[in-house]
Amino acid sequence: MDASEVSSLHNAMRQYGIPGTLTPVDPQNRAGAWRVVDAAGQDITEATLAAATKASRRRPQRGFVIAG
Repeated sequence: MDASEVSSLHNAMRQYGIPGTLTPVDPQNRAGAWRVVDAAGQDITEATLAAATKASRRRPQRGFVIAG
């Protein structure tokens, strides 16, 4: 994941309550690649991306349907 995707993933993580910390792979190059790590420091980037994608595709469970 590159720096241009960090903001949108961070927003999705906050919106859907997905845990993890976004950190640059190389702390000296914040414009480079980024990853998501858990509390133990393990890379969970792929799982986090999958969870964010799945959460964004969920449909509301309640509401009104108005036939046109």
